[in-house]
Amino acid sequence: MGDSGYVDLRSDTVTRPSPAMRRAMAAAEVGDDLFGDDPTVIRLEERAADLTGKSAALYLPTGTLCNQIAMHAFVRSGHLVVCEEAAHVCGHELASSAVLSGVTFRTVTAQWHGLLSAAQVAAALEPSPYDPMVDLVTVENTHQVGGGTVMPVGAMREMAEVCAAQRVPLYLDGARIFNACAVTGADVSEYAAQAEALMFCLSKGLGAPIGSMLCGDASFIGEARRLKILFGAGWRQAGIMAAAGLLALEQGPKRLAEDHVTARRLAEGMAEILPGGVDLAAVQTNIVFVDVADTGHPLGAWVRRLADEGVLATVVAGQVRMLTHLDVDARDVDTALGAWRKVAAEFGVLSSATAH
Repeated sequence: MGDSGYVDLRSDTVTRPSPAMRRAMAAAEVGDDLFGDDPTVIRLEERAADLTGKSAALYLPTGTLCNQIAMHAFVRSGHLVVCEEAAHVCGHELASSAVLSGVTFRTVTAQWHGLLSAAQVAAALEPSPYDPMVDLVTVENTHQVGGGTVMPVGAMREMAEVCAAQRVPLYLDGARIFNACAVTGADVSEYAAQAEALMFCLSKGLGAPIGSMLCGDASFIGEARRLKILFGAGWRQAGIMAAAGLLALEQGPKRLAEDHVTARRLAEGMAEILPGGVDLAAVQTNIVFVDVADTGHPLGAWVRRLADEGVLATVVAGQVRMLTHLDVDARDVDTALGAWRKVAAEFGVLSSATAH
């Protein structure tokens, strides 16, 4: 349970910096990152490039900014990006791409929980005399709206081969790529090798209070640095935050499997409370979606009553979404399940097996 007194399952971005992070931030060696001389930022960027096997990396405040810089660098105004229809880049970020870069999307419906196949990408890249050109393919791994589902390296490699044959770059929105690595056992560099560029978040699951990394070859990152300033993200003594990012990158990936175990405990408990409300096969990482459509009570009512009981969740893609993270343990899951049972009983939809 966090400092707020709530079990906060709204996102894995709500984690509080550890005492070690706070000490590192207080003692951070800093410079002026706009001039490129903040030594802690430089160390973080070098570490991210080394881990991903890319030649360079750029520290940015948000994952969305990483994605938008990549869109602007890879895609000409008026051209298309291929992605899965529920991907973050064309859902949450659709207006940003239109305004900042004049690009839009050719969306593809995945056959299962957001995971595209190489064959689907190949079909989306078929040229048409009536449509704008496709300049980029993006893949999201893990797929958030899909439920935190994981694309294996082999499947991504097949997609990369399709893209290479069409001379279209592949970009990895790897906001939670280390969660994927925790499931598959693959190194992050194996995923990164399939894409021209990728981003990952330091503040999603890894525990940093802010920041994401954009990684690619030196030419791409050079252009990204220019676009960072163009988009108004030239910051100064960013090493204070980068110090926390270095610790997150060192320590965070090692413990993500714990979040997956906690999420499984939560999902299995929810499946007992609301049978049919959770697709257990899709709970592969730290994200649990609960479908309450058949309960006769609106989403907002569920979320408000859960908050009254000390449990915070969000509404995403027409379902209640909950994420586990380093500030959530087994006791917090039991508290959350207790709140769900109480509210389900009030709403008259509690499973009889659970009630007894």
